[in-house]
Amino acid sequence: MRWLINKVVSFLSVYYAHMLEYRAEIFFWVLSGSLPIILMGVWIQASQGGDFALNSVEFARYFFCVFQVRQFTNVWVIWDFEKEVIEGQLSFKLLYPVDPAWYHVARHIAEKMTRFPIAILITLLFFWLYPEAVFMPKLINLILGLMAIVLAFTLRFIIQYTLAMFCFWIERASSIQQFWFLFDIFLSGITAPLDVFPASIREIVLLTPFPYTVYFPASLFINRPVNITLSFIIMLTWIIIFFVINRWLWRKGLKQYSGMGA
Repeated sequence: MRWLINKVVSFLSVYYAHMLEYRAEIFFWVLSGSLPIILMGVWIQASQGGDFALNSVEFARYFFCVFQVRQFTNVWVIWDFEKEVIEGQLSFKLLYPVDPAWYHVARHIAEKMTRFPIAILITLLFFWLYPEAVFMPKLINLILGLMAIVLAFTLRFIIQYTLAMFCFWIERASSIQQFWFLFDIFLSGITAPLDVFPASIREIVLLTPFPYTVYFPASLFINRPVNITLSFIIMLTWIIIFFVINRWLWRKGLKQYSGMGA
């Protein structure tokens, strides 16, 4: 156990130091994810003249939480993995006694640690600009929301890492991710909360993995009524499904791998 802890600390410290060198760039990455803030203004304006499940203040709180959730669940592993396969860099990592996936996990977690101070500043700025939207989640919802963020990141990572396995067969697996993103941006709750969807469509969407990467954690933080137990079960189910597919594609893909030094 001590050996494992030392490995984890070493991985995180190295990648955290690396991310600090690019903290200015990370600030711009944070700003690049400002789509929910833009949509917040759109839905606030729409709610003043329409009949929706959320009022203008609730829309502001929801999209603020969406923005924050996305800061800690964004994933880019498919582009890194694609580069490693194309350039043959994966060959060297296969020689190490650690699964290459853990390098990507450590890098992502370190990047989230770097974003944390920026997230606090954005929170203070938001509440200063929209004092009427100040809210405090229930303690149980706060705890469950943090758990949901961890699982949402895990789900998003394992999905994208699974899609990355197609790099062994096609040159640009990132194109698959771009196609996946078309569904994700509409069904995850980024462009609109699922509360405004027709009930029949919402029930179908809730069976997919998309809502649990954004909508579910955000809803917990703003104390919206959701089926917590079922939601966590569905999240874990999708994580297990994609993990099994990932390991199968990994074993098959290594037989196809012909990178430099392989």
